[in-house]
Amino acid sequence: MPRVIPCDEDDSIELGDLIAALNEDGFDPGDEDSFAAAAPLLKRLANNRGFLADIAVAELKDRCARQGIDNRYSSQVIMLHRASEKYFIRANFWPSERDSVFKTSGNSPFFYHVPHDHNFSFLTVGYLGPGYWSEYYEYDFGAVTGIPGEKVDLRFVEKSRLEPGKVMLYRAHRDVHNQLPADDMSVSINIMHASPSLAFLNQYRFDVKTCEIAEILNKSSTEALLALAAQQRDGNGRDLVEHFAAGHPCERIQFAALRELAAAEPDVDSAIERLAAGAGASRFIAAMSAMEAARISAGRGWIEGGSAQSAP
Repeated sequence: MPRVIPCDEDDSIELGDLIAALNEDGFDPGDEDSFAAAAPLLKRLANNRGFLADIAVAELKDRCARQGIDNRYSSQVIMLHRASEKYFIRANFWPSERDSVFKTSGNSPFFYHVPHDHNFSFLTVGYLGPGYWSEYYEYDFGAVTGIPGEKVDLRFVEKSRLEPGKVMLYRAHRDVHNQLPADDMSVSINIMHASPSLAFLNQYRFDVKTCEIAEILNKSSTEALLALAAQQRDGNGRDLVEHFAAGHPCERIQFAALRELAAAEPDVDSAIERLAAGAGASRFIAAMSAMEAARISAGRGWIEGGSAQSAP
């Protein structure tokens, strides 16, 4: 489960004080101990009971102009600071099942009842309300290929909540939580690890009943663009897709390129033959290619029937 970091700090600081401290050369959110060392600072910010309300009021008066620029999340999140390339700070709202926003939106916007890990580490503190609940698990990321349906050794640790003042470090590719609604509206403050490379690292949703990977949660815009470029046989983007399919540091992107090249083939047999190239790649690409080939083969009748009907 996430690393609980005891913090006895009673004094408070402003958001600017936290930012100044994190911007010092020694802070490295990619290093667990360095990230954990920032816990007392986050606790001291959480002791400041007025700063978040002041920021919220200022944003409302400014028609949330800064949020429109810096905030890539939903209205559940207030972005507090995003000027750094290695971290950002946000506040998250966690409604209870009784709150109107939950009744209107349901579970999905808040990731409730979606067991998942993270492809980034983050430090969090309970700021307001009783805190959201979580069922916590751990797993060995290095022992996982990453294929949907793959069995995973998920080890249940405990069920607990992020109470006010409690500081926890969620560790990338290790801690899994099934997040559950708070008993009353709650708020947490997070320091998030940020890096351009994180988009290429997998984040998984798990089925904790069967101990399986249910799906890969994160997608990148690169995957959508590959689908467009693969269809341009005479364009200058096709060679890039071919290059990515032959090799890419991110296995997910490499498979996506191979999949889109297969989708651009004129018939089922050519698509399956294209996917066969994945058999000699990594375990992930080989398995995903085989699954995609099986999916296409299963739809052969529909695909070929549709092609025949559309032919002049």
